[in-house]
Amino acid sequence: MTRPLRSGIIGTGFMGRVHTHAVRSVGGVVVAYAGRDADRTRLAADEENVPLALTPEELIAHPDIDLVHICTPNAQHVPLALAAIAAGKHVVCEKPLALTADDALLLQRAADDAGVVNAVPFVYRFYPTVREAKARIADSGERIWLAHGHYLQDWLSEQSSYNWRVTDAGSRAFADIGVHWCDLFEFTTGHRIDKLLAQSSRLHDTRLSDAGEVPVSTEDGVTMMFHTDRGATGSVVISQASPGRKNQLWMSLDGEHHSYAFDQENPNGLWIGSTSGISIIPKGLDAVNHAATAPYVTVPSGHPQGYQDCFGLFMRDVHSVIKGKAVNGLPTFADGVRAAQLTDAVIESSKSGHWVDVVPTRQPTSRAA
Repeated sequence: MTRPLRSGIIGTGFMGRVHTHAVRSVGGVVVAYAGRDADRTRLAADEENVPLALTPEELIAHPDIDLVHICTPNAQHVPLALAAIAAGKHVVCEKPLALTADDALLLQRAADDAGVVNAVPFVYRFYPTVREAKARIADSGERIWLAHGHYLQDWLSEQSSYNWRVTDAGSRAFADIGVHWCDLFEFTTGHRIDKLLAQSSRLHDTRLSDAGEVPVSTEDGVTMMFHTDRGATGSVVISQASPGRKNQLWMSLDGEHHSYAFDQENPNGLWIGSTSGISIIPKGLDAVNHAATAPYVTVPSGHPQGYQDCFGLFMRDVHSVIKGKAVNGLPTFADGVRAAQLTDAVIESSKSGHWVDVVPTRQPTSRAA
């Protein structure tokens, strides 16, 4: 395929715009937007110079669209993804891939059977400093024995902060951002969380919407301890209601000889510590020492590389796979299934108060099938 790949984006909120800029950054074309409200969809399309404003069904069926992006509320992911797969489209679906691990597995199997490229935007994998940490840990063979960190936001700190997610089914804070931390940990170390103990918490039992006071059904925070298949232990705190914390994903990995720390709000330096001192490795080509990192460095040292850049690198790899090229570490629907398995275990542990094994899903019996 030599022509530019053509995308259609379902969902015109913040994430839809992020996907739009990522597609264009790698030479792709956004052919159409689709949304629930025709007027808002047309307005968003005009603002982003997208030619067509369609319904989701029209977008999926459109013959000039190669790749469907699903950036809608969570409950719509499964039916829209199944429809896109059935139409033979490649699919990028925002996380959570589905509300349960069984439904996520249904999507993975459908995509695999159809032979379409599929991806979930776990984009923090695409920071060069993350790739450098992953490469150094793998090359050294150092045993990571302890992991700890947090992912903190503040956009739902006030009772008057309302969003459709607060009354969603299942998990909110963990399913929305906790899975990012877990994906980053497992991707960087090669460990798999095999059991966990979680406690969920809520700052506000009700929130103030335009329609009045609404009871909240999802958690504002999760505190989790875990064990991995390689014998490490760890802990992580997840919150969407921590005042002043905008998007602080912080992860520390402790080995026998070195520790590694990544801070998403300051992502252009990898912290490495030892008993003899500490160093900050910048993300530039003149500083990294592993070939696997170099393809993810887009600007010279001293020039920051951020979240939208990561999305562009993610989209570059999606397009590369569609064109038949090999890439390293593209998060697929299988990683979306993994995130859903962890979320199911967090929900179960929070309800029971007990340690829960994170096990593969059973044969799916999906509500969405």
